[in-house]
Amino acid sequence: MAFKKEIEIIIEPKDIFVGKKDAPVTLMEFGEYENEDCAKANEVVKQLLEEYEGKIRFNFRHFPLTRIHQRSLKAGEAAVAAAQEGKFWEMHNVLFNNRRNLGTTSLKLHSKEAGVNNKKFLDDLVNGVYGWQVQDDLKEGLDRGVKDLPAFFINDEPFTGKPTFANLSAAIEAALKKSKKKATAKQRA
Repeated sequence: MAFKKEIEIIIEPKDIFVGKKDAPVTLMEFGEYENEDCAKANEVVKQLLEEYEGKIRFNFRHFPLTRIHQRSLKAGEAAVAAAQEGKFWEMHNVLFNNRRNLGTTSLKLHSKEAGVNNKKFLDDLVNGVYGWQVQDDLKEGLDRGVKDLPAFFINDEPFTGKPTFANLSAAIEAALKKSKKKATAKQRA
């Protein structure tokens, strides 16, 4: 009698959003948890989500710069592991708040702070269970031409400029106008 291997469905970062599902603007960031500029951008993103509530949705993708930040890959894996329990954003914020303390044992403590209950969390990290998802993000970032972090995309268009609240707001406003024009054109057709 053959045993059927259980197939586990993994929730991937590309499918994790915060904000209204059908928002006209999608803001995507490629970043990592040890990077100071990404941590600053995370605070800007929180403001943007508040300011444009219902109009934007946000997706964070992992782009660990492992030559500079050796712990960024495992931190990304920890966020994906937390996502399996619907705790991605909680873990995401905890990781940024503790960006100077991301060793494997610390990640286990951070997961508790984020509300993750997985008893195998540490084993999953050590065994790289979610490594492929982080690598897939990295590959997509490279394919999109990401070189510096944080890298933002607004409705799949690369955002150039410093990721300040003012600069990102202006780009979001432009994207909102563009989506209104498309909606108006569809109604006329």
